Amino acid sequence: MKTKLFVTSLFFALMLMLAGCSSSGGSEADGGAGEGNDDTGESQTEITYYSFSATPDNEDNLAKIVEAFEKEHPNIKVNTEFAAFDDYFVKLQTQIAGGNAPDVFELNYENFVQFASRGTLADLSDYIEQDDEFDPSQLNEEAFKAYQYDGKQYGMVESFSNVVTFYNKDLFDEAGVDYPTADWTWEDELEAAKQLTDAESNVWGTYAPVTMNEYFKVAAQNGGQLFDEEGNPTINTEENLEALTYMVEKVTEHGVSPSPAQMSGQKSEDLFMNGQLAILHTGVWMFGMFADAPFAWDIELEAGNTQKAHHFFANGLAVSESSEKKEAAYEFASFMSASEEVADIRVNASWELPAITDEAILQPYLEQTPPENREAVFEALDTLVLPPIVNNWSQISDVTDQEFEKALLGEKTPEEVLDTLESEFARIINE
Repeated sequence: MKTKLFVTSLFFALMLMLAGCSSSGGSEADGGAGEGNDDTGESQTEITYYSFSATPDNEDNLAKIVEAFEKEHPNIKVNTEFAAFDDYFVKLQTQIAGGNAPDVFELNYENFVQFASRGTLADLSDYIEQDDEFDPSQLNEEAFKAYQYDGKQYGMVESFSNVVTFYNKDLFDEAGVDYPTADWTWEDELEAAKQLTDAESNVWGTYAPVTMNEYFKVAAQNGGQLFDEEGNPTINTEENLEALTYMVEKVTEHGVSPSPAQMSGQKSEDLFMNGQLAILHTGVWMFGMFADAPFAWDIELEAGNTQKAHHFFANGLAVSESSEKKEAAYEFASFMSASEEVADIRVNASWELPAITDEAILQPYLEQTPPENREAVFEALDTLVLPPIVNNWSQISDVTDQEFEKALLGEKTPEEVLDTLESEFARIINE
């Protein structure tokens, strides 16, 4: 859910040279280094799986999945490695450049194209075609297609998540404010937030991060977009200016959202748990953490301005092009993507959502509380907006976040920020 740090094209060129030099030799699929024997004496292939989404809260759940996979595939042993999201991609790129890439690894949708376009991922199309146990219709069609590039399948979607409106029902009740509804607009949320804010008690009416990851969605809620279909910047428009102004002025003019200084390094989810945020825009992955909140809470679709728009994030598994055990790695990627057992574990753990289409498996998810309105998670898919996929996305995100901070600090107006970003986007994309 959460994209960070990408390296330069020069580094990728070096990465590919090193990976190419290190990938010669060895056997395909079940041969090569890493072979051992299972308990029956049969030949066993060892593969390495690298994950960011399992750590720190779902490492035990991943262990259950690996155990189930190895039971079903006794000739394959999976060794797991973990890294926090903020460090994951730098470490992964270093491994690839050093010729010791994991056999199979996680990629979020935002970074997938960057890897696929540089030849670091194995084409899985033939494996899928020859796999009698896998049918793409088992998965959400859009989520499955998200991991295609240039007409080929370079990854297997494993999960999706999105962002909705979380709200503290107790604070709404105390303030005598009606709960959010599915047809709320920005104006509705702002007016409610004003009534819910209590500066003396350090309670704010609403919060959403003023970052690129939030902005591309808010712009879409106003009919804006940051790039055209060819990937050219279209950020400096009236629709986008209105969106940024709305985000910034909730902090600087209306005081209904905490400023960075007021947050004092605290995370927004901690403020929500402390009863200091009446409304929080965050991901459905927070259900587990908020389950023990000392107040009643629920979720609703996000407010829009000219239209609705909701984040759609996806994680998937890709196989390294340099792996000598691609077939075994594909087997694990396919299992993580479409196995009913994996889906059950995810649903029961509230560990994102499996991208499967089997409603019977998803029903237990809908029946869990809190929140009561879990249907909103799936209703949000009707108005999903995907993260932009452009070259050097992490650099674009970083410079955007830096400029937005200047707006929050009063150093620049939203108009001046977009003027700067228009030229910065063009410069970065053309590097």
